[in-house]
Amino acid sequence: MAKRVSKKERERINRILDALNREYGTQMHVYLHHENAWQLLIATILSAQCTDERVNMVTKDLFRKYTSLEDFANADLEELEQDIHSTGFYKNKAKNIIACAKRLITEFNGEVPKKLEELTSLAGVGRKTANVIRGNIYKEPSIVVDTHVKRISNRLGFTKEEDPVKIEFDLMDLLPREQWILYNIQIIALGRSICTARNPKCSACFLREDCIYYKNSQREKIN
Repeated sequence: MAKRVSKKERERINRILDALNREYGTQMHVYLHHENAWQLLIATILSAQCTDERVNMVTKDLFRKYTSLEDFANADLEELEQDIHSTGFYKNKAKNIIACAKRLITEFNGEVPKKLEELTSLAGVGRKTANVIRGNIYKEPSIVVDTHVKRISNRLGFTKEEDPVKIEFDLMDLLPREQWILYNIQIIALGRSICTARNPKCSACFLREDCIYYKNSQREKIN
């Protein structure tokens, strides 16, 4: 943990992390269904601006139809667009998936690379998608800044940034490396059930006593 914070703030951060571990456990798991690295890569590309639930519904049939990278590399563009239509932005996603599959075959021998720079060189793969692969396939400590992590990290006072890359680096400075992957998993669970974008259930939240957002909202009620 490189970022210098006060002892009081460090204690607050540690209480939050301990509470997340107690509530959600420390078991690693991935919300997107997959059987191998390239399936997770494609599922994560599909998850842009789409819920994991919807992606899992689509990939259930998609991975039965396209059973290899070669199948995706040789896919008919318009047909693939229809296959993934319900995930949104299907034209760009279909084009990127085909291009990504072709490069994985021609330049990486059909293997999903491990390095961040190599992953982000693939079509449709940004830092978020790359970190999903690095964290969940290669167990490399990484922080995935999705909509839940962005919203809740701001509410907890872990960052004041809006840009996902800046948030990622703030969290990397603040959180212990062994907590990075777990934090992603736990915050997604919290964001789906309690700390929702609209009308968060603060009164039911086990983090409320250490939450900056909750404390500020209570002050506003008093004033």
